[in-house]
Amino acid sequence: MKPKKVPESEINMTELVLPNDTNLFGNLMGGRLMYWMDIAAALSAGKHCNFPVVTASVDNISFESPIKLGNVVHITAMVTRAFTTSMEVHLKVWGEDLTQQYKYKSNEAYYTFVALDPNRKPRRVPELIAETEEEIRLFDGALRRRQLRLILGGKMKPDDAAELKALFIK
Repeated sequence: MKPKKVPESEINMTELVLPNDTNLFGNLMGGRLMYWMDIAAALSAGKHCNFPVVTASVDNISFESPIKLGNVVHITAMVTRAFTTSMEVHLKVWGEDLTQQYKYKSNEAYYTFVALDPNRKPRRVPELIAETEEEIRLFDGALRRRQLRLILGGKMKPDDAAELKALFIK
């Protein structure tokens, strides 16, 4: 399986915030944004491996700025690291007010996807090649984020998280 570069997995998705997407305050509902983010992340992971994928985990999503009714949502998703059968996808979200002509950051998050074979069993994914400074930074941090996810999910004991321990123990 041929390794792929980070930009090969990039997805840019744009949505318009309509009345049905908002809460009582005229802000985009968090659940709707998470739905759009899940679609963008799945497209990115699927583009990287060329197989069907399923969401395995969603990291903390903090909302920095609300996105208002009538604004545009821009979501960028790209694979930051590929493990054996899973891929971490980093997402950045911006709102854009077209009438005032400004763009602002709303949030960012990490999603994890697993590639599936025709029997719906996990299958190997291509390795990822990180080249730019930012790609390498996200690639290097992905192992620590993965270990934290596994600990929180009860799939790894804290004592086995060598990458995380290295941050705290000399």
